[in-house]
Amino acid sequence: MAALRGYHQVSGTWGQIWYDGVLVMEVKSFEAKITANREEVQIGMSKDSKLTSLSGEGTYSVYKVYTRGKKKVLEAWKKGKDPRSTLVGKIKDPDSPGGQGERVTIDNVWLNELILLQFEKGTPCEEEYSFGFTPEDASFVDIIA
Repeated sequence: MAALRGYHQVSGTWGQIWYDGVLVMEVKSFEAKITANREEVQIGMSKDSKLTSLSGEGTYSVYKVYTRGKKKVLEAWKKGKDPRSTLVGKIKDPDSPGGQGERVTIDNVWLNELILLQFEKGTPCEEEYSFGFTPEDASFVDIIA
């Protein structure tokens, strides 16, 4: 087994996301997580827990370059519709052992909020979006072994 070296640490510099098949070149950060929802169970004098459901949520931030589909979401929401999307996140650092990367696909993604316009004078614009998803619609496509 080869020795683990500091340069094997994966850098976020190489992270990418695709929103409905379109590469989001202006991505700054991305996070998607699944939370185990539990109910407390008492067994004798010990407190334990029972898994009752899963919930998926995340955020991504972009450097402001494009409107990137906000009008489409706004118009759908105003009509009472809840559009769903697919997000794919990938990170493949050239220094990863064996050149491997990690890729996750998430279907049934919904936005929780829509930033119509945001800016601060003298500062490059960024936008952050929160989203939710059903955990059964998330899967690893590639892993770093």
